[in-house]
Amino acid sequence: MKTRMTLAMCGVLMAACIGGCEVIQETGEATGLAGGEIDHSDIGAVLDYWHLAASEGDMDRYFGSMTQGAVFLGTDAAERWTRQEFRAFAEPYFADGHGWTYVARERFVRTNAYGDVAWVDEILDHDSYGILRGTAVLRKNGEEWRIAHYSLSFLVPNDVAGEVVEVIQRSGSMDSGG
Repeated sequence: MKTRMTLAMCGVLMAACIGGCEVIQETGEATGLAGGEIDHSDIGAVLDYWHLAASEGDMDRYFGSMTQGAVFLGTDAAERWTRQEFRAFAEPYFADGHGWTYVARERFVRTNAYGDVAWVDEILDHDSYGILRGTAVLRKNGEEWRIAHYSLSFLVPNDVAGEVVEVIQRSGSMDSGG
């Protein structure tokens, strides 16, 4: 009986925790546990600053916007980098003061109820690659947001997906991980 009661209490606590993780109003705005609105403008500003730092080839600003344990996933299957690995990859691209330029045209932000974790998806424009999607997880430490995880992917229209898959299969990149 005691075991059943303990399990029941654990279930109630888990449901309360899961249910309290994020409160979204009909407007799509997040509210904190106390009911106050969470300001998403700081999150967007961090990502805009990060993209601008890449465009200007500013290694310190770019990598300073990421957590120490950050992970970056590029468009190739082999591109999974820790912050340190990604910094080594980016160094030659940033050396002349120009990195890469992605401009956000659309961004959606959600935060947890505590306002210290944010999930972002954004549509990006790039001169050579066209339209891409970036997804991110940001963590707030004190008053600062930092990027903990970022993934960049190509957007493929469904009506040409089969052709794209054939090209990828012919390249062998999925078999070799890169």
